[in-house]
Amino acid sequence: MATRLTALRIHPVKSFHAQALETASVEPWGLAGDRRWMLVQPDGEVLTQREDPRLARFQARVDADGTLLLAHPDADAPLHVGTPDPTSLAPVSIFRSGFTAPVVEDPKVADWFGKLLDREVRLVHLDDPHRRPRPATTSLADAYPFLLTTTSSLDALNALIAQDHPDEAADAGPVPMERFRPNLVLDEPTPWAETGWRRIRIGAVEFEVVQQCGRCAITTVDQEAGVFTGAQPLRTLRKRRRFAKSAAFGMHLVPRAPYGTLRVGDELTVLESGPLPQPD
Repeated sequence: MATRLTALRIHPVKSFHAQALETASVEPWGLAGDRRWMLVQPDGEVLTQREDPRLARFQARVDADGTLLLAHPDADAPLHVGTPDPTSLAPVSIFRSGFTAPVVEDPKVADWFGKLLDREVRLVHLDDPHRRPRPATTSLADAYPFLLTTTSSLDALNALIAQDHPDEAADAGPVPMERFRPNLVLDEPTPWAETGWRRIRIGAVEFEVVQQCGRCAITTVDQEAGVFTGAQPLRTLRKRRRFAKSAAFGMHLVPRAPYGTLRVGDELTVLESGPLPQPD
């Protein structure tokens, strides 16, 4: 049976709730609309679920005209935000790696977030991904344009959690895929097969498989409730699935030209297999 794409997801605002799609255009820096906005703290450093898990409760969608539509269960009304003036640049950073990006100057936006988060933040839009210097051109993702996961690897991970920590598994239940915030989910039947792929094609789009994804505390955040849930799945990943010094789950991808459109149901073709290089 062919392995197929079962889910496509974007995160219009970095660290906000995922948006599921049936089709999505592939761009050099990721899926169209993925992680082109983010919240920053007063010093310009990005705010993510690592620092504030409540970000998971924010919903975001980008309309055809580029307007950002924001919603939150505790907000009186949704918020519409236009793209900021591209000359209104501010210094920002992701993990202390700095660049400049247009910042939304409307005080109503800051007030809306301030009431919901009880902290000072600014909303930033990355109008041009080339503003951000990275080894691989990307939007506001942590490292690379795409993150791929497979359903069988998640099943295998949940089995390891149940084996190593049966009480935790019984109390919390299986870890859902949403915790890993992937762009692409495949129904590959062999657990961890993706760690041996070097080059793949999904539908008509080809990707280079760069490396495994090192995982952080966001995998312990309930993506519906916006709260930390405990030690899993990080505890088990650190013991059972490591990439260099990091807990690992999922694969980073870079698309290869010509790009195209992905659709749920697209078939996977593995073009090249072999061990991936380990980081220094």
